[in-house]
Amino acid sequence: MARTVVALDYAFPWDRLIARLKFAQAPELAGVLVRPLVAALARQEAAPDTRPDLLLPVPLSPRRLRERGYNQAWELARRLARELNLPAQADGLQRWRDTPAQTTLDAAARRANLRDAFLVHPGLAGRLAGRHVALVDDVMTTGATLATTAELLLRAGAREVSAWVLARTPSPSPRDGPAA
Repeated sequence: MARTVVALDYAFPWDRLIARLKFAQAPELAGVLVRPLVAALARQEAAPDTRPDLLLPVPLSPRRLRERGYNQAWELARRLARELNLPAQADGLQRWRDTPAQTTLDAAARRANLRDAFLVHPGLAGRLAGRHVALVDDVMTTGATLATTAELLLRAGAREVSAWVLARTPSPSPRDGPAA
């Protein structure tokens, strides 16, 4: 992955707001939550050649999308696209295979869980050549999902893939012991 921009630690009070966005039928919270990510991107002071050509949300499986009624990553991506005057495509990446929730898995299991779970939309595949794509997601824990989708996009012809993430789960401190 070319670069990763993360706006916040997944900690109080942001963790509660993000959980509401994801699980409490509150997609309107994306309008508020996208502000710290816009600010983090502005702080990067990126040169014009690092500006992506396309924003893609990390997709949900069809089952999870039906359960929630929306993809929280798309809710963030479409607002970022509007704010930054960039194109975005809701279905550019698809998660065709339902997988167990990543929250219950360690890093190695997460990578194995995601093997062959994603595909590039056939209509997008031919348009990726030489393009810089920014993946948008709400929370990054181990980075397995972003790494898997970035690798897929690079194999499909993207020149560069960046990750734009609202929050990252902080690493446990040494005194906390190993992660459960």
